Amino acid sequence: MNAYRYATDDTIAAIATAIGMGGIGIVRLSGPDALPILRQLFRPQRSFTPRTLTYGHIVDPTSGRVVDEVLAVWMPAPRTYTCQDVVEIDAHGGPAPLRHILDLCVQLGARPAGPGEFTLRAFLNGRIDLAQAEAVADLVEAKTQAGLRMAVDQLAGQLSHQVRQVRERLLGILAWLEASIDFDEIPPYDIQDDLTSCLIQIDKLLAGANRGVIYRHGVRAAIVGRPNVGKSSLLNALLRVERAIVAPQPGTTRDTLEEMLNLNGIPLILVDTAGIRRETSDHIEGLGIARSRRALAQADMAILVVDGNAPLEAGDHEIATLIGDKPALVVINKTDLPLITCADELLPNAPHLQVSALTGEGLSELEQAIEKTIWAGQVIASDAPLTGNTRHQNALRRAHMHIQHALDTYRQALPLDMLSIDVRAAINTLGEITGETADEALLETIFSRFCVGK
Repeated sequence: MNAYRYATDDTIAAIATAIGMGGIGIVRLSGPDALPILRQLFRPQRSFTPRTLTYGHIVDPTSGRVVDEVLAVWMPAPRTYTCQDVVEIDAHGGPAPLRHILDLCVQLGARPAGPGEFTLRAFLNGRIDLAQAEAVADLVEAKTQAGLRMAVDQLAGQLSHQVRQVRERLLGILAWLEASIDFDEIPPYDIQDDLTSCLIQIDKLLAGANRGVIYRHGVRAAIVGRPNVGKSSLLNALLRVERAIVAPQPGTTRDTLEEMLNLNGIPLILVDTAGIRRETSDHIEGLGIARSRRALAQADMAILVVDGNAPLEAGDHEIATLIGDKPALVVINKTDLPLITCADELLPNAPHLQVSALTGEGLSELEQAIEKTIWAGQVIASDAPLTGNTRHQNALRRAHMHIQHALDTYRQALPLDMLSIDVRAAINTLGEITGETADEALLETIFSRFCVGK
């Protein structure tokens, strides 16, 4: 545990942009010494005023040498991201100038920030709650517009607002329970309706849980089949770019190849695999086949490609057996050639589609079928925010369990102190989402996945 991360009385500094060549890079400072450090480094060309980008130069105070030509801004507390004095130096985006400026800030008293420490300070200083802090990382990592919208909604507090509504209702129930345990003159109160209402609200939040995870993390689809049935051609056709090598010789693909496709907001990770066959004398091809089997096992769904211009072989059936009960589609490829095969017996419960990876015929129907397979059984209440964070989902499920236990206890007319145990547990569990009951171990786990400078 890095205990220093929970101190907010020192000044931290970090490079806030991705390391590498770029037009602009930003060094960020937060804390009581942010402005004094800037004053020792920055030589403005005009008067320096708060919240205004000012042109000037960063100068090494020891040697007097100019380090870089920059724009700098000072934002005084409390109206800043961290609720502290914040300084940002917009320098040129190469690693050398940014590292030099950061080193000078550290020499003048700043401490290198840990992962997510700026956002951690925003949380500790009350500017955002824990769910909103996690949304910051989700914004950075969003792969599609749908994932971005979900993160923006969470950052705006939509999830936190609904969680707090449930939590406040439970706090009212707990207050009545504890008063009733300690005092005889407390008026009766039928808490069944309130507990039921809490369950309904949590059910709405959980209804979109799987959908939110899909938008946030994506779906892995393994494209599998015998050698030379057109798997790599199908990958290229779906991507609309020549990404995989295509050749008439069987066994061209020797390793798995992953590419992401934005399928109506779903990050669809397509995994092109080596053709699976029972025997091969080529050692390298054999390694590729073994990796194909692993990729299929790890995938969320499978796209089984068969050659429509050739009869089915035993290998097609063997691959179908490997797929088992995994969500799958059967794609009959090469429909630009005479159709010979009948694949109805392969995965009979899966959708069967005819496609020509060469001409593009049937691709739009295939994309629709993939999306339909992904969303099969997924229903979401229109007034509930999507919950794409598995930590939030687990907390909501645990809170639901405690509330259901409390409701069962109440209906069985068991002692109120037994009922209060579950109500209090549900309150604490919901507090883990927004941060009211988060401990240091949980905070360390959450913020350790942030990038430095955020």
